[in-house]
Amino acid sequence: MAAIGLGLSAPLLVINFILYLISAALAGWVLNKNIDYSMSGSGYHIGNAATEWFIPIALVASVVGLASTLAGVHHLRVWRTDSLAAAAATSLIAWLLTLLALGLSSKEIHIGGYRPKRLKTLEAFIIILGFFELLYFLSLHAGTILGEEYGPTYNNTTNVPVPTKGTAAAAV
Repeated sequence: MAAIGLGLSAPLLVINFILYLISAALAGWVLNKNIDYSMSGSGYHIGNAATEWFIPIALVASVVGLASTLAGVHHLRVWRTDSLAAAAATSLIAWLLTLLALGLSSKEIHIGGYRPKRLKTLEAFIIILGFFELLYFLSLHAGTILGEEYGPTYNNTTNVPVPTKGTAAAAV
């Protein structure tokens, strides 16, 4: 039955990795364009007043989200209690940063004005990622919420290796 929790987490992990990779590329593009425009001395920048705050937060959220997926891949590979703690912690941090970027994205949409298609696409990706990162975080905790048959829990220490002192012969 542990495959149920694993079956929930694996597709969400792949989706999150692809969405975070695309959003990091889009945020990097918009940041590069804003830097180029500010260096030209024109005073023009892409987006509205919220863009200056949204882009760096979206870029950081995307990079932390990519790190979260790497911790998730390790957890899905070993599927143990100790890897669950690392994957859940990075997933929670990535979700909270994504929520911060989602709030700034909503403010940017509310202000309006001219925004290029890539910036609008980034806003949409951040909003979608807020939902998918939450689903991934909850799927990691399927064993804790639904029972041990759905995955590792924090109080299950049966699958954690016991450290031994010295060599195997000395342990006997």
